[in-house]
Amino acid sequence: MNLPELHRELIAAARATPPDDRVPYAFEKRIMAQLAGRKPLDAWGLWGNALSRAAACCMAFMLVLSAASYFLPAGNPVPLSQDVEQTLLAAVDSNSAD
Repeated sequence: MNLPELHRELIAAARATPPDDRVPYAFEKRIMAQLAGRKPLDAWGLWGNALSRAAACCMAFMLVLSAASYFLPAGNPVPLSQDVEQTLLAAVDSNSAD
């Protein structure tokens, strides 16, 4: 496919077609004015909004877990903090034994 040839043929066909009377006067100018008035998409604003919502969800989840660990009876005599510490340090302990 020859793109310059296709482009030339399409431009020639567009120029040969008479303008349609159904298009309102200065329609293209109104459209271009509306496009010029739009603000560009703010990517940092979108990220900030998403991260603030995620932070709010994490805080709510943390509060629920904190309340559950405080108010629910412990079936395990080992406190939750020691369970978390053992879980996090399990990989270190297994690597040091090798």
